[in-house]
Amino acid sequence: MTPPKRFQDRRSEDLPAELVELGDLIREVNSDPDKHQELQLLYNRVTESALRRRRILGVVQEALSQLRLDVKYLMFDLEVTRRERDELQARIEGEEHGY
Repeated sequence: MTPPKRFQDRRSEDLPAELVELGDLIREVNSDPDKHQELQLLYNRVTESALRRRRILGVVQEALSQLRLDVKYLMFDLEVTRRERDELQARIEGEEHGY
């Protein structure tokens, strides 16, 4: 029977390799239970922070992608509006000159 995990389950692909390695080393340290507990708590805080930063980065990247798309739509709309303005202006000038 395997002992229960002392660390919260985290997908190792979501964490930097150094943190995964540190977590493995902390699991192996059992000589001083107090130090082990302290290291475990610190490790949990650091991994939570790293995962939170990764989630925030994903949200920011998604927002930037949406902003780029919105700007492209706005640029297209601006170009169409300018063309329509120029056509109407040419039509108005044509009517003034009797064309």
